[in-house]
Amino acid sequence: MVKILVIEDEESIRRLIRYDLRVSGYEVDSEEDGLKGLDKALNIKYDVIVIDWMLPGLDGLSIVKELRNNRVDSIIIMLTAKDQETDILESFEAGVDDYITKPFSPRQLQARIKAHLKRVIVTTTVEETIGNLSLNRNLHEVKVKDEVVNLTKKEYDLLLYLVDNKNHVLSREQILSEIWNFDYDGDTRIVDVHIFKLRSKLEQATLIIEAMRGVGYVLKV
Repeated sequence: MVKILVIEDEESIRRLIRYDLRVSGYEVDSEEDGLKGLDKALNIKYDVIVIDWMLPGLDGLSIVKELRNNRVDSIIIMLTAKDQETDILESFEAGVDDYITKPFSPRQLQARIKAHLKRVIVTTTVEETIGNLSLNRNLHEVKVKDEVVNLTKKEYDLLLYLVDNKNHVLSREQILSEIWNFDYDGDTRIVDVHIFKLRSKLEQATLIIEAMRGVGYVLKV
């Protein structure tokens, strides 16, 4: 059964989400305090974590960063009233998989959870090598020259997408649609930001992520 953690301090919203998801067959835990929510997320394996930004104890963005630093690969959805483009970009850079602004529809939240769960691909590939980079999809582990490279969830997903489409030019819109799944209300700069960070972390790798002016990017091997 899919396990979901909801970290939300507004009792009415927390109860609504918990009820709606449980009726749909999910196993749901909830916390109203950020520190308690983080502790639970670090010690229990959840498939999906829904986090409010403004929380007592510890804010949602800090929780996301801490989870990704500890290599927690759960699907993370930020649910918040903060709707500025800078807030959205900061959240994706921290490692969230989706961003929903309040007020929201519980059906919309469910639809996004289902869409993200469908993208979790079970693979039998143990390890593949591209030049001096090795990729273990089962462990979600990337190494360059046998040294582990710490990637955020989005950076890892982006690398996989580029690898699976190596030597094919991908537009920013294609990347945005595939990696962020839903239409993003800002512009495609978020793709450029993640490509820049990915390049920086893989600078010792022999593969090349090349920008195609006015089009997008291509992974050349």
